Amino acid sequence: MKPCGTYKIRYQRTAEPGFRARTISPSLSDPIERAIHRVALAERRTRRIVDSISDEIRGGGERSSLRIRRVFAAPREIFRVELERPDLGYQRTTLLGREALEALLESDGIETAIETDG
Repeated sequence: MKPCGTYKIRYQRTAEPGFRARTISPSLSDPIERAIHRVALAERRTRRIVDSISDEIRGGGERSSLRIRRVFAAPREIFRVELERPDLGYQRTTLLGREALEALLESDGIETAIETDG
């Protein structure tokens, strides 16, 4: 029996009819090329997440709220970004690194959408 709160992290599909298995292209047979490819994929994923959050912030209106807190300082700074959209009954919590948070805050239109308390 699995302990409470245990979840499967990654789902691996088995070969199904009509499902094409991923194969490593010949250009990615070099370990360095594979590492560069993985970094590029991670960068694209981070960019999509930042774009999605910035779109939600801009489209939220005045009733939405944004809260950013630093969760970890070492070994790497991690920030918790909480976005609440009462008009949609929606809450989103995302963990971002320092670089991704800076990219989010530098996005077009974010400065005008965010009101700072202070």
